[in-house]
Amino acid sequence: MISIDTNVIIRLLTHDDEPQYKQAYSFFKSEAIFLPSTVILESEWVLRYAYSFTRDQISDAFLKLIRLPNINLANPMAVYDALKWYENGLDFADALHLAESRHCKKMASFDKAFIRKSEGLSPCKVLLP
Repeated sequence: MISIDTNVIIRLLTHDDEPQYKQAYSFFKSEAIFLPSTVILESEWVLRYAYSFTRDQISDAFLKLIRLPNINLANPMAVYDALKWYENGLDFADALHLAESRHCKKMASFDKAFIRKSEGLSPCKVLLP
């Protein structure tokens, strides 16, 4: 199994560099791939800020990517939950942080929008410190 960096996902999803896209595409077709949550997190930021992808485009691209049979995630349930919450308006980073903290009773944050939007999503309740 091989882990990949954000730039490989970006080349695959944007086709912005044809030679690198072809390499990434070939790689995804031939390798068992580990996709770290941190790479998914960084990829969302790059797609949103550098490529102006919409929330729906990002979510759709990630769902297609992580459903490939050769993709392995450290915490698939957290990634799927984060994407679901992201589709419903939660910031992706906040959604992933919360999804990976579900084993905790509470998560401290000064972000009042995060606190409000996360209400009832997880057993981990987001509260002011």
